[in-house]
Amino acid sequence: MLDFLAVYWHVSPEIFHIGALSIRWYSLLFVSGFVLGWFIFKWFFKREGIPLSLLDPLLYTLLIGTIVGARLGHCIFYQPDYYFGSWQGFWEIFMPWKGGLASHGGTIALLLAMWWYAHHYGKKYDFDLLWILDRLCIAVCFAGALIRLGNLFNSEIYGDVTSLPWGFVFELRGETEPKHPTQLYEALSYTILGFALLALYKYRLAKLKRGTIIGIFFIVLFGMRFLIEFIKEPQVGFEESMVLNMGQILSIPFILLGIGILVYSLKSGKPAMAVHPQKPKAQPTHYAKSLGK
Repeated sequence: MLDFLAVYWHVSPEIFHIGALSIRWYSLLFVSGFVLGWFIFKWFFKREGIPLSLLDPLLYTLLIGTIVGARLGHCIFYQPDYYFGSWQGFWEIFMPWKGGLASHGGTIALLLAMWWYAHHYGKKYDFDLLWILDRLCIAVCFAGALIRLGNLFNSEIYGDVTSLPWGFVFELRGETEPKHPTQLYEALSYTILGFALLALYKYRLAKLKRGTIIGIFFIVLFGMRFLIEFIKEPQVGFEESMVLNMGQILSIPFILLGIGILVYSLKSGKPAMAVHPQKPKAQPTHYAKSLGK
């Protein structure tokens, strides 16, 4: 019997395909997140006097770090027996299009990638790792929301059975009962957090301390992720017998990290805005001095 209060979701993951080539909603939304992030950072850089020529290497670093980290995170945290138990599985580590990206792995890789970027480019323009992370986390909120919408189009990473009127019946997965659309819960929470941090940056930057924004980001985003995981279906078999699933276990260190960074930022008192040393004024020549007498 049909439940008319539920959403019957049978949208194809593919937008269109030509022969063996297919364009999927997930891929489009994934790339859109990086494009949106590029424009957000363009505004950050213009506002604080950072050369726009640093945007392209930032984009490449983010793209490589996210894909490599998210793929390795899935392989290591969720299916190590498969990916490291045979040569076939091992070679599939290098095939992210076959599915399997973990946000926690992507976060770890982004931290390392941004450390390299800040070390390589930041000294000249007075920005460090915390400066870049304070701004990156704002773009990540919106990119993460788009990626979760991609998961919705893939009919994956959804929740347990629900009687709520916005439950989704994921028909492409063979489901017959409404499930929590946890992809939308996460997308909405990331979007709200993104706008809140963006407002904090826009209106309170002069009074903020370096590290405050990224500290709030880690606490709130991974706190919400921890709570939403309670109503998610297990992604892999071994999670069924766990009190906390892998997503929750991996979220705890990031919440603690956020608390530590927030405390550090308030104690250090370093301004959140990049401060560029003023160029020394040119000394007047002897001729100019004589004219001024």
